[in-house]
Amino acid sequence: MKITSANLYMINLPLQSAFKTSFGQMRTKDFILVALHDEDGRTGYGECSAFSVPFYTEEFRNSAYLLLKDILIPLLLRQEITTPAQLTNLFCAIKRNNMAKAAIDTAMWDLYAQKSHRSLAEAIGGNKKEVLAGISIGIQPSPTILVQKVQQAVKAGYQRVKVKIKPGADYQYLKAVRNVFPQLMLMADANSAYQLKDADHLKQFDKLGLLMIEQPLESGDLLNHAQLQQQLATPICLDESINSLKDAQAMYQLGSGQIINIKVSKVGGLSIAKEIQAFAQRHHIACWCGGMLGSGVARAVDIAAATLPGYTLPNDISASQRYFAHDIIKPEINLSNGKVKVPTIPGLGFKLDWDTISRYTIKENKL
Repeated sequence: MKITSANLYMINLPLQSAFKTSFGQMRTKDFILVALHDEDGRTGYGECSAFSVPFYTEEFRNSAYLLLKDILIPLLLRQEITTPAQLTNLFCAIKRNNMAKAAIDTAMWDLYAQKSHRSLAEAIGGNKKEVLAGISIGIQPSPTILVQKVQQAVKAGYQRVKVKIKPGADYQYLKAVRNVFPQLMLMADANSAYQLKDADHLKQFDKLGLLMIEQPLESGDLLNHAQLQQQLATPICLDESINSLKDAQAMYQLGSGQIINIKVSKVGGLSIAKEIQAFAQRHHIACWCGGMLGSGVARAVDIAAATLPGYTLPNDISASQRYFAHDIIKPEINLSNGKVKVPTIPGLGFKLDWDTISRYTIKENKL
């Protein structure tokens, strides 16, 4: 494959309602759509999920846009690429910036799948025809309102519910849900809102039979996560802490957790996500695919990733209408009996809705 040109679109896509986590609130999903055009006239699409402010990782959208425009895409243009895995070496001199790299990686996988006349899932080695769907619910004003939100999610067919928490909006909120749904596959996501000194408080969560507690401590703090896991019966899942295969290896060696949330956009794309999944499977670490409030392009990639054999838990892959009144793909992603069907047509499996893209694009560049 040889990339001859590219387009970048900076998009602000409105959310159906504000999404609140321990580190802030969002009313739009701000992202970058990358379109790569090859010498045979094909186009592959990828999404850079970096937020507008670097509160989740050190990346943010404006910096990612400049990196893509001025450095990464110029490095890629006119290169002969046999497989997307080559991009790891091509971009090795550029430190981190995984979300910008992921946008190119996933667009190249889209092209690779199209060129080989396979679905994206088939091209990366997936083996599922449908994937289990979970839902993420932001921090709510009260336990009562949270229960109502969970009721809606269960009625819609979601098999696993993730509840965002923070100090002051955690145990009593989760307990209220558990009282109404004693058998629900329920988990909590702290987004690094706690410290090791909060261990006694977090031990209370063991009474609730949670599937896991996700990223309770700081992202780089594998040592304290290991100490906390020794004190908890509830499995710790790491998200922000796992940005590379080396991070997963360190987690395993230290005992920092028992589950990994692999976010394709955060680890640098499908190539690295496949490596982490393979390592986790060899060492009996459960995995699932997390999202970044992504549009349909990112969600299509997540669906493909979740078909890999090591993804054994329900994923943060919800229906398009869960977050957006208008997604940027056609058809939109829908849920059926708690599952999402895996597309079988070559590439991503969806067409882009250019009317919606044009409506919400605030900046564009052609390279």
